[in-house]
Amino acid sequence: MEQSTVRRRDFLASLALSATSAGLLSACAGGRGGPAQAPAPAPVDPGQLARVTLRVGDQKGNARSLLRAARLDDFPYTVQWATFPSGPPLLEAVSADAIDLGGVGNTPPLFAAAAGAKIKVIAASKGNVASDALVVLPNSPLQGRDQLRGRKIAVAKGSSAHGQILLTLRAAGLTPHDVNLVFLQPSDAIGAFKQGAVDAWAIWDPYFSQIQLEAGARAIADGQGTANGLSFQVAGTTALADAGRNTAIADYLVRLAKAQRFSDANREQRAQAWSADTGLPIEVTRRATGLGPDLPVPLDAEVTRSEQELADTFVAAGEIPRPFKFADFVDTRFAATLATA
Repeated sequence: MEQSTVRRRDFLASLALSATSAGLLSACAGGRGGPAQAPAPAPVDPGQLARVTLRVGDQKGNARSLLRAARLDDFPYTVQWATFPSGPPLLEAVSADAIDLGGVGNTPPLFAAAAGAKIKVIAASKGNVASDALVVLPNSPLQGRDQLRGRKIAVAKGSSAHGQILLTLRAAGLTPHDVNLVFLQPSDAIGAFKQGAVDAWAIWDPYFSQIQLEAGARAIADGQGTANGLSFQVAGTTALADAGRNTAIADYLVRLAKAQRFSDANREQRAQAWSADTGLPIEVTRRATGLGPDLPVPLDAEVTRSEQELADTFVAAGEIPRPFKFADFVDTRFAATLATA
């Protein structure tokens, strides 16, 4: 028997034990008054797992290039990748069971939760908030966030940049009513920004690095002191209820966590893979990689509290119509698996 087969079976055995423990922990948490969680199905065996197809949503240069750089894309199941321009359409696909899971920033799950989407946040990571930036053209008269009143600001609705612009405005003593938010996906916003059709653009990497190099854009505000820097893996409730896909998701999350740590220690390899997967110039991906990657963090009470605070900010601004509990959309069934990975 080949050594790799033995290792894979050993991993699946430990995965089964971890998943069972996670299910028990989730059940106990619900019994202590925490959010109720559906029981996790038992892991499937290697033969069944080999027949699973996991549909993964990704954004430009994210999970797929991370896994490729770390050489952790040798999945024992089939992965079908789907690329999205930002988090909101990705989560629409998750809720509709068009894909099984995907990675998004800190804001898209809030809009999806407020809309009653069939999703669960299942893993968290945290990155450098300096790349959550509000940029202007080099000849712009704007020098700081206190000069934004009456200005047109491009932002992808429901994206992490949308949350960041609200926090930026609040820090400047402004509200969304004091500016003109122009909701554009990055592919449309970049042209509007370069042509001067908007005064500023709220953005994240790799677009932040790209627009700096292509147009000499400069940041007049970033997430320092305001953003929580969180991002999430979010899965559909249908996928989590399916034994085969649930097992594949557990394996995928472990691989992704390892790939995130690898990218931190091997930034040039990360930049090369990012460039190859997206077609972005290597100068762009090197700059973005230099700011530091997202790294895994526990999906714990502090993460939930921070996201609830952001959700309440959206509600107070009238951007989300009703209050809700973020904890109701969190599922910690993979916590034990990730803690021992």
